[in-house]
Amino acid sequence: MLLNCPECQLQVSDKAIYCPHCGYPIDTAAKNKSPSKKRETHKRLPNGFGRITKINNKNLRKQYRVMVSVGKTADGKPIGKLLKPEAFFKTYNEAYAALVEYNKNPYDLDDDITVKELYERWSEQYFNNLNSASSKRTITSAWAYCSSVYNMRVKDLKAYHIKGCMNDGTIVKKGKRQNTSPNTKSRIKSLFNLMLDYANEHDLVEKNYARTFDLSGDIIKDLENTRVPHITFTDDEIQKLWNNLYKLPYVDVIIIQMYSGWRPQELGLIELDKVDLINWTFEGGMKTEAGTHRVIPIHSKIKDLVKFRYDEAKRLDSKYLFNCTDATTHRDNIKLTYDRYNYRFEKIVKSLDLDSAHRPHDPRKQFINMGKQAGINDFAIKKLVGHSVKDDTTEYYYTERNIEWLRQDIEKIP
Repeated sequence: MLLNCPECQLQVSDKAIYCPHCGYPIDTAAKNKSPSKKRETHKRLPNGFGRITKINNKNLRKQYRVMVSVGKTADGKPIGKLLKPEAFFKTYNEAYAALVEYNKNPYDLDDDITVKELYERWSEQYFNNLNSASSKRTITSAWAYCSSVYNMRVKDLKAYHIKGCMNDGTIVKKGKRQNTSPNTKSRIKSLFNLMLDYANEHDLVEKNYARTFDLSGDIIKDLENTRVPHITFTDDEIQKLWNNLYKLPYVDVIIIQMYSGWRPQELGLIELDKVDLINWTFEGGMKTEAGTHRVIPIHSKIKDLVKFRYDEAKRLDSKYLFNCTDATTHRDNIKLTYDRYNYRFEKIVKSLDLDSAHRPHDPRKQFINMGKQAGINDFAIKKLVGHSVKDDTTEYYYTERNIEWLRQDIEKIP
């Protein structure tokens, strides 16, 4: 005798223990049918939305199973599939919330999806979790070198294809063909590590081939040789900056960075409502757990500079403390991005005849260096610049460095 499975509604033998189509426990469903027992009532799910089933097994801690609809059979019956990455939940409401979230953005992907299509799906989701435009730019710039695999099916992608992008990938920039640098090769490897993890999670590949090999010794050696160390400013260079305050645009931003330790990417992300001109602090940060939501005392030497930028942002009705107001910036987009800051930083270095090796990260290094010279505690410096102190149990778990303590430390810098 055939009966309809309570879960997927497909026909199954009445002697079956589990439904061969969806795995539903048929005998359990039959035994638990009791006309005298009042059934639980829950909000009805729309057609094609999926299904939530309570598995009546007291030994299960999570009894609510979620199946999503991934298509229909030839005769119009729904095809169900367990929700990923988690299909079982403690309560109906948790299961319902997971199913609603899935239907907002279904993540079941076609087995024949191309690498380009995978990148678009993965990056859309991944970029939402990134805090900075520079992190996105790192990924998109690496992806540009991978055009040789754009139209390949993901399931056909092997390690040698990825290595081909790393070693032979090219782009055309300003009319000139550009090959992959050691840094780009490393970034391409990282890109495929993450993207194919996503593909593996969605059953598009059985193995992440990007993780089957490491960077070669030659690439690692090249990376070490091309890595340019950050440098500090000389006393003469610092004096030149002060002498040209408000004579050259954005000199004030460099000085503020030099006395606060912000990363160049973090400067443009400091929101105006996070600047407290009563208690003289500003809050921001990115990149790591220790780096985000840092509250930094505003050094007395830069209070006027910060106040100037604050008043300017108010006049511009800007959300951010630092803005681009010079003629090279389009008026409907005045946000100080890393690229914009880098461009203006390089102009200042050239105009004031500073060391040409200076880069936008150097004022941050200058802050750390001045702090150490002034005798600031190493852990306080880490706290101020957003470096982790987890390697020291006493500092991480038992030391509470409040804002006034940090203010006393930062004011040690002359």
